[in-house]
Amino acid sequence: MKRQAGFTLVEIAIVLVIIGLLLGGVLKGQELIESAKVKNIAQDMRSISVAVLTYQDKYRALPGDDRGAVARWGAGTCDPATKTTQGNGLIDSGSFADNAAGAGGTKSEPSCVWDHLRRANLLTGDPGAGNPTHADAGVFSVVSASTSAAITDTPGTLIVCGTNIRGRHVVPLDAMLDDGVVHTGAMRAIKSTTAGPSAAQSGAIDEGAGFLVCMGF
Repeated sequence: MKRQAGFTLVEIAIVLVIIGLLLGGVLKGQELIESAKVKNIAQDMRSISVAVLTYQDKYRALPGDDRGAVARWGAGTCDPATKTTQGNGLIDSGSFADNAAGAGGTKSEPSCVWDHLRRANLLTGDPGAGNPTHADAGVFSVVSASTSAAITDTPGTLIVCGTNIRGRHVVPLDAMLDDGVVHTGAMRAIKSTTAGPSAAQSGAIDEGAGFLVCMGF
């Protein structure tokens, strides 16, 4: 009878090493993907802050609150519905996460921010595209701190927020842009999008949950 050959210890060891290398590569690749998402969100928040301040410097008004926007760019330009607050130097009169399409008709000031920034060539995309999205599939918004800020203790005159940021990205994002603590400094985070102070999120971060993250500027 012919004896069936089996694997030698050397062959088994080689297979185990290969499996280990493959697993290590997968884990490292996943780590790089997560890191890239955090960097992309951080860059988006910086870019939005710079765009808003550049608009203010150029037109002497805030995007969304700009009384001269319609006259400057013509019909179809987003025009805030609440005229009593338009031009008061605040981005107000709307939800912090208003995601209505910006171009055409009357919208809230937060939704008009994106139309005005895009028409001024300070942000990419179609003027009517609404709020820009980020790597965690949430949306960005900009409001004035004194009017519509969902995280009520976020410092700063203006606030940029991102919804649905994964819990595992919150601390690395805060460390990249601020002090690494979610309830202190210029950046704050809460698990829910219900308005409230960031102090409520002083405990452990639920890594799988979606967070609202806001940064004052």
